[in-house]
Amino acid sequence: MMSDVKALRVRVSGRVQGVSFRYWTLREAEALGLSGWVRNEPDGTVSALIKGAEPAVDAMLERLREGPSAARVSQVTSQSADPAEAPPDFRITG
Repeated sequence: MMSDVKALRVRVSGRVQGVSFRYWTLREAEALGLSGWVRNEPDGTVSALIKGAEPAVDAMLERLREGPSAARVSQVTSQSADPAEAPPDFRITG
């Protein structure tokens, strides 16, 4: 059912660049069966588009609040996104 699909655009702030955050996000998203992307932003944040079953998207949001062990996440913001924006797999785009 398409109503069970959820997509979020997420921005993660803190010490999240140079700590393998994107690669960690890729592995976590693939483990949860999500599609979308993750990238570093020029302002030092990491942004992502995550799409999948609602429980998996919610679980990924919780994981992003923790991040990999070397990261220090200070804030995670999210907003609804159009599921059609997500690629068919999960990828690092920048």
